[in-house]
Parts: sequence; structure tokens; C-alpha cells
Amino acid sequence: MSDPRVAPYGSWKSPITPDLIVAESVRLGLVKLDGRETYWIEGRPSEGGRNVIVRRKADGTVSDMTPQPMNARTRVHEYGGGDYTVSDGVIYFSNFADQRLYRQVPGSQPEAMTPAVDIRYADAMVDHKRARLICVCEDHTNTEREAVNMLAFLPLENHEGDDNRKGLSLRGQGDGARVLVAGNDFYSHPRLSPDGSQLAWLTWNHPNMPWDGCELWVGALDAHGFVGSAELVAGGLSESIFQPEWSPDGTLYFVSDRTGWWNIYRWRNGSVEPVHKKAAEFGVPEWIFGQSTYAFVSAQRIVCSYIENGNEHLANLDTTTGELTPIDVPYTLIEGVHATEERVVFTAASPTNAGEIVQLDLATGTLEVMRRASNVSIDPAYISIPQSIEFPTEHGLTAYAFYYPPHNPDFKAPAGELPPLLVESHGGPTSSTDGMLDLGTQFWTSRGFAVLDVNYGGSTGYGRAYRERLKGQWGIVDVDDCVNGAKYLVEQGLADKNRLTIHGGSAGGYTTLCALTFRDTFKAGASHFGVSDAEALATDTHKFESRYLDGLIGPYPERRDLYYQRSAIHFTDRLSCPVIFFQGLEDKVVPPSQAEKMVEALKAKRLPVAYVAFEGEQHGFRRAENIKRTLEAELYFYSKVFGFDLADSVEPVAIENL
Repeated sequence: MSDPRVAPYGSWKSPITPDLIVAESVRLGLVKLDGRETYWIEGRPSEGGRNVIVRRKADGTVSDMTPQPMNARTRVHEYGGGDYTVSDGVIYFSNFADQRLYRQVPGSQPEAMTPAVDIRYADAMVDHKRARLICVCEDHTNTEREAVNMLAFLPLENHEGDDNRKGLSLRGQGDGARVLVAGNDFYSHPRLSPDGSQLAWLTWNHPNMPWDGCELWVGALDAHGFVGSAELVAGGLSESIFQPEWSPDGTLYFVSDRTGWWNIYRWRNGSVEPVHKKAAEFGVPEWIFGQSTYAFVSAQRIVCSYIENGNEHLANLDTTTGELTPIDVPYTLIEGVHATEERVVFTAASPTNAGEIVQLDLATGTLEVMRRASNVSIDPAYISIPQSIEFPTEHGLTAYAFYYPPHNPDFKAPAGELPPLLVESHGGPTSSTDGMLDLGTQFWTSRGFAVLDVNYGGSTGYGRAYRERLKGQWGIVDVDDCVNGAKYLVEQGLADKNRLTIHGGSAGGYTTLCALTFRDTFKAGASHFGVSDAEALATDTHKFESRYLDGLIGPYPERRDLYYQRSAIHFTDRLSCPVIFFQGLEDKVVPPSQAEKMVEALKAKRLPVAYVAFEGEQHGFRRAENIKRTLEAELYFYSKVFGFDLADSVEPVAIENL
């Protein structure tokens, strides 16, 4: 290899192009096992972001199951998840365009099971004993009120005199769906016991989010399959329960954070007991349906994933002794764990691997990659490996992040030059970032940017106490941690203090805008469908998050003053650096008005500002051309703000007041 060329940071030519990122990759998720067959969802930017259910047979044959133009994606809670289930080769899925449930028999086209009304379905399971589908339903038919959530069932066959037809229908009409459990604001995880006699579920009410506190209930099913008596098993206003599952012997297991860490428990003989105690997270925040961190190989053996010190691990858990035995796998991110007696299947990633569906043969211990998120071959020499760092933040506390140094073997910077830094503020905000290979991050590092991906206070993966740092402090703690992370790298001589940037999407966009407005650390930034007006978010968003800010900021409207104080839109006089905004015009989570008001304010102040809006996009961009445009536009914006040349020609962005 020849000696690297000398060129300013930001101007390096990289093989990690936007075309490569969007055209050759898919999003993998929601694994399901059906006998010896494996199913998963692929989100394909090259097909307009369409979610396709894919089947892999035991002989290795892989085929798409979802025909064009169908899109297996539910809008329950708006974030969806739990988009399909499969049993004996029959697939039941929600179609995005009409939100109807469809039944797809092998070799046939999908057939609608539900009418064309605004009722949405998620997290379904088949009740074979009663020939019905049990699922979460979200009724939007009455637009004068908040959507109504419940557990319901749909008969799979209409037998004469079928007792399943009794009970209250969702709309008081003969549409086939019947209510099982209702009365609370939210429901998830309906799980039927192996003998079909009991149903377990999670439920919670405003203003709680499921990671704040929820309840695990078990109901006995009567002769007609309806819930008779029901019992509260665990949970409450300040205990978060995750993923109830019945073991093969009929014992109910679940994850609880009652000790401050999400650990695995079980309910038997009328009492709750821990299976294994560890200062680690065996659960995750329930932003979407269908997440799974553990699965049963047998009544005596669980295979589980857990997060410790920011990295994920796979392990065997002996339910008899409580012993946890690590399984050596080359991954730092492990999700969607499912198992049979012979195999375990999960999604996984690492700092050099963008994600794949992996199968572990339990007899031999061998790993098989069933599907890769990307088949692109990138020379590892161009990959910046993240370093897990800790840094001091406010009140003598410690915060966490992944630091990616600028890296490209073909280039080096002029002597004495420090790199621009891009701080990543993740969404959620009750979410987290990880060290998996993200070509979007490598897009920046291979061009000469340093990247700091911050797990600010409030992030999951570090216990409940760390998660609760953000309680009542959104717009303060998260901003402090992003600012202090940037300052830490400057102090370490790893970033140019005059070229510090920050970007984020959704809640990360809120943190970004607060950091740019209420602090003077950053010199530019990018808001991706971010929140600029917290009060508008509190009054104009979907049901799932409509009371989320009660815990993050304060009860509304009682503490309207706090919402005003922490909204960048009201303090644009304090903003003194360029900002670019990216927004989907069909976003129901953060409406376009949030970005547009901010853009107009910046225009009026004569600060450099750009606005890139996308028709047909919701909360988060799924179409390949829009993902590409976002990457190139943000890089172009920084090149103009900081005055460096780009290695490649990109479509210009209209920048006001530059």
C-alpha cells in the first residue's frame, strides 16, 4: 500500500458511499421459529422501506413470503413491532397500507381477515385449542377520543355454534374480533400457557411508559375461552416487567427490574422468585412489540442475552441451579433470541459486522449465518473500531459513550490539525447506542470526522438508577452529557474545539436542538425529525407517547413553564450557529411543524439554515433515495460551514443566510 496522502479532515475520499450504504443493505428483525423453518423481517430501503417476511426452510432455501406491494408493518403505538406471527406454515401479518390483518397459506396470496376500518393489530399468537388468533388491538375508529387499546381474538374458522363468537366485538358489529381484556390504556405480550388454560399479559396506564412501571397479570380462561378470574403477579407503578413467557412445564417466567436491574424471575406456587441475580440488564425498553431477550430450550434451560458494561452477551441459564454460563460468540449486540430443543436463532452484530441472523446448533455449538444485513464487502482497514469510554459529567457523575476516531488508510491530516467531531445523540431518549458496525457512522469516520456516540443519563443498559437520571431532567442531563463528552475529547486532544457538531433523530434531535440553543459548545448541528417545541409534542402526538413527557419534564399543563423553558423554539435568540433540518412530511410522532417553525425562526435571525423535507416519509427515513440524500446533504452542509472541500460531487443544498 502506498503512503497515505495528506488532506484536511472531512475531505478524505471514502469507499463507504451513500449508494453502498442504502442499496446493498437491509434491516433485519422479528425472528420467528416454526418447526424447522425460520422466518424474519427484512426492511428494504431499495423497495421504499418495505418490510418483507422471509422464510428459510430446513434445507437452506430462502424465499420472500410477502408479495409486492404488501408491507408487513403494524402501526400500533406508531412504532409497531410484532408485525406478524406464523404457525404450521400459515402467516398472519399486518399490512401497512390498510392496517388490516392478513392470513397467508403457503402457495396462496394473502387474504384479509379484518374489515377495512381503522383498527390496528400487533403481537399476535395462535391459540390452537380454540382455533383463534389472540393479539393486541388499537381502535382508532372514533376520532373524537384517544385510541382504545385492548387484547382481543379473531376466530380462524367459523364453526356453526362456535362459542368463540360470544362476547363484545371491537365495534359492536359482526367483524369477527372479540374483546378479551380491556379497560387500561395499554397492553402487550399476550402469552398462552402450554395447556391453553391461562393467559398472561402486560398492561400499564398513563402517564407511565412500560419501562417506568407496568403490571403482569394472569387470567384463567373459561369454557368459552374468555378471561374469568385474573390475578396480578408482579409489577406496579415503579416496577418494570418485560417479556412474560411460559416454560414447557407451565411455569411463568418474566423479567423485572425490582432490584434496579432487569433480571429473570418466575412465578410458581403463587410466589415470585429470582432465577439469577446480576447487575446486568436481561430486558430492554419496550418501544416496539415482539422483542425477546430469552427463550426456552427446555424447562431446565434458558438461552438469554444480557447487557453488561454496554456490551451484550449470550448465555445459558440453568433454571434448576440458577447458574449462568456464558456462550462464546463473536458479537457485542444480540437481540431477538428464539429457541427450540435443537437450535437458537437470534440477530447479532459487532464492531465489524453490521448485523446478521445467526443460528446456533445446540448439539455441536456451531454458528451458522443465515442472512446478512449487507453483502457488501468492505476492507476492514477502512473501519473505525469504537472505543468504549467513560467521562466525567455534572454532579460528580460518570457518563458513557463509544468513541470512533477518524480512520482511512489512504489519508492522513496535515500536521497539527485536529479533526471535526460529530456527537451522536440517540433517540428514545430511553434507548441506547451500541458498538455495532454502522455504515452511517463509518461514512463520517472514513472522511475524517471523529464520532462520539453518547449513552447519556437516561439510556438503558446501565440499570434503573442510570435510566432515571433523566426523570424530570430531559433537555438538561442529556445535553450536559453530550456537551461534557465533546469537551472531554477536546481535553484529550482528540477533537477540534472550533469544529464540534452534534446531530440526532427524534428525541436525539431534541437533545441536539437544546444543546445548540442553551449551550455554546457546538458550532453546527443537524436535527433529524427532532423536537423543537416540547409543549407541542405534549399536545400533538400519538397515544403511546402522549404522557411520556410527564416523567421526562413534568406533568402537563401543570408545569407548562418547564415545557416552555426547555423548548429551543422559544429561545432562538440564544442560538448562534448553523443548523440543518431533515423531516418526513407524514410524521405523526414529531409533526413537520416542529421543524418548520424552527427554520423560520433561524431565517428571521439570519443564521445559516437548511431544510430538507421528504414526501411520504414518517418518523425515520426508510427509502433509499432519502437516506442517501440525508447523508450527502449533512456532509455538504458541514463542508460549507467549516470550509473544507468534498472528495465527491454531491447535490447541493439550499442554505439560507450562508
